[in-house]
Amino acid sequence: MSRTIWVTGGMGFIGSNFILHMLREHPDYTIVNYDALTYAGDPDNVREAEPNPRYRFVRGDITDAEAVEDAMEGADAVVHFAAESHVDRSIADPAAFVRTNVLGTQMLLEAARRLGVRRFVHVSTDEVYGTLGATGLFSETTPLAPNSPYSASKAGSDLLVRAYYHTYGMDVVTTRCSNNYGPRQHPEKLIPLVITRALRNLPIPVYGNGLNVRDWLYVEDHCRAVDLVLHQGRAGEVYNIGGGNELTNLEVVRRILDELGKPHSLIEMVQDRPGHDLRYAIDASKLASELGWRPAHTFEQGLRHTLDWYRQRTARGRSDPDGADRPRQHDTEG
Repeated sequence: MSRTIWVTGGMGFIGSNFILHMLREHPDYTIVNYDALTYAGDPDNVREAEPNPRYRFVRGDITDAEAVEDAMEGADAVVHFAAESHVDRSIADPAAFVRTNVLGTQMLLEAARRLGVRRFVHVSTDEVYGTLGATGLFSETTPLAPNSPYSASKAGSDLLVRAYYHTYGMDVVTTRCSNNYGPRQHPEKLIPLVITRALRNLPIPVYGNGLNVRDWLYVEDHCRAVDLVLHQGRAGEVYNIGGGNELTNLEVVRRILDELGKPHSLIEMVQDRPGHDLRYAIDASKLASELGWRPAHTFEQGLRHTLDWYRQRTARGRSDPDGADRPRQHDTEG
């Protein structure tokens, strides 16, 4: 059945990978990419989609109610990736995160409600749960306890999605993923920053003692999960998406350096950031039991694919100076 899927933030890392995934997997679908083209949006991310007549780009801000409703007209489903997502930036400027992540999500929900969009998928983050100790996992019933302005703004958007389900009966689903990595990620994030700096033999900044733990999820596995939730998820539900790859930040950096044949002496420990959560770990058993999803990539496999993509990008002359020239402007929350 032919459908029009309206994707926000499709010039960004996860959104662009999702668009390419959907065009491959659903040959009868039309994909509309709605993106404001902020610093984190790169038109090159979807360059291969442009010749496809089933792909269309609309430039717009999700906080512009009139533009959103005009562009969303005719959509069968909305998949909402667009967000301010850099924790350090949220500490410096919380207002921008509230505007985009909270107000922007409400604008989208209201437009979708008014237009009768059949399904709204809200892509969130495990950071809304706060932090874990040495043991335990985040489940969908874990209370929300965000510790940064970024995660607080995402928790706010999650609660708005919940409210639109209970108040208006909208068909909404929320996903909460662990740290993504893979091709097309902005170089301010940990893994691409390490890769781009290591390729140039530049120092690698690591916050604090480097022992903060994250669960790493290859972006294509995330896209498959969101695709499943879009088509088979239960309305009003939350689904956790995790890679099952718990590693400290220091382990991640060392593995990348080893794969690139670079010395560990490039590692430079830098002052920790305020409110740095110790550990995230996801229980994705609900997604597995209800929809049959499991990650298809180990961390080693996903990392090799990622390294290959960045090597090819560097060979084409794309050196990602945004990541290489700002050694302390990085984010462990991939």
